[in-house]
Amino acid sequence: MTTGTAGDRLDGRFARLWTASTLSALGSGMATVAAPLYVASQTDDPLTVSAGAAVAWLPWLLFALPGGVLVDRVDRRRLMVVIDWLRVAVLAVLAAAMVTDRAGVPLLYAVLFVVNTGEVVFRTAAQAVVPAVVPRSRLERANGWLGGGTQIMQNMVAGPLGGFLFVVAAAIPFAANAGTYALSAVLVGLLAGSYRGSPGAGGRRSVRADVAEGFRWLLSQRLLRTMTLLIGLLNVTLTAALAVLVLLATDRLGLGSVGYGALFTCMAVGGLLGSAVGDRLVATITATWTVRVGLLVEAGLHLALAASRSAVVVGLALFAFGVHGALWNMVANSLRQRLTPPALMGRVGSTTLFIAAGGNCVGALLGGLVADRYGITAPYWVGFVVAVAVIAATWRVFDRATVATAYADPAPDGRETPASVA
Repeated sequence: MTTGTAGDRLDGRFARLWTASTLSALGSGMATVAAPLYVASQTDDPLTVSAGAAVAWLPWLLFALPGGVLVDRVDRRRLMVVIDWLRVAVLAVLAAAMVTDRAGVPLLYAVLFVVNTGEVVFRTAAQAVVPAVVPRSRLERANGWLGGGTQIMQNMVAGPLGGFLFVVAAAIPFAANAGTYALSAVLVGLLAGSYRGSPGAGGRRSVRADVAEGFRWLLSQRLLRTMTLLIGLLNVTLTAALAVLVLLATDRLGLGSVGYGALFTCMAVGGLLGSAVGDRLVATITATWTVRVGLLVEAGLHLALAASRSAVVVGLALFAFGVHGALWNMVANSLRQRLTPPALMGRVGSTTLFIAAGGNCVGALLGGLVADRYGITAPYWVGFVVAVAVIAATWRVFDRATVATAYADPAPDGRETPASVA
């Protein structure tokens, strides 16, 4: 993980950050799989089972914006360590309660709410720390490594491993998750230096004033504003599409449970490939065409899901979308890290997460409603039309000159150093 010249490489600090992130993704993935299995073992009430999704998404809507303020006011490394140890504690309580047969669905959901609240703030802080431990020229590679590690552990390893461990004993996946957070806390704690947003950030101002400042700055940046709004809007159509994919797979494509799972494997493999070669691909075709081609892939995915009855075609479309998703995240995160002043990094990142989560929540609801009223392919046709409209409206925003300027210029307040700000 030490490529490039001295002073222009991913060094030991990034290796510790990457290892912490990857271990956390593995633990979170196992708990994500085990949680609904545990609920289903306790009750067959659909409302109780589906409440898990609300528990997972609610913290993103409630705490993303104030979490960004917190990230900009305190030392980000220390905040990440505290969050990890808090998550270790609540997961250990849950695992112990399961072992002693004192756990129940309410306790599980309470723990998941705390864990996901921590994840909202932790992820915002982690994204803000990256520019402090990674040279500017290596942001794409660093974000690719981080995305790839998460993709492998959370989407490919954690699922089968978490399911297997749950069969052995229900408490094991949650205990293992606590262990991964503990290791993450130790590794992040080993990062040298201070990672404060800025000296005295926030002062005596209210949380609302700090949130508003982050919003105003983001709205003033045409490139980042457009990308953030695109993430929110396209998340609506994507989540709507995935929400009813199981019905499309069984009723229209004729797939069973294994085939349905294989569709997600196609997307995960594409994401892994995109993470592995993304920085070189972006350097070759430029960030401008990475974004533009990605928008075309987004439209193509919805068209394939709406019009094709071939599982192979749909699988290939999901694979291409996986590649696009990895590249999009790489470019979007890198641009935000390049352009955002250090003192605003947490609030701008959390605003992006808030809008993305809002899109996911709306999409999850709309997918079922549209499919129920207009047919199973309706959400995909809507997604295709929206994607085409987005392409037409934003194509010129991502011109070469604008994006090249973003890559050439440092953040307005100057690039941070590990010993001062992050």
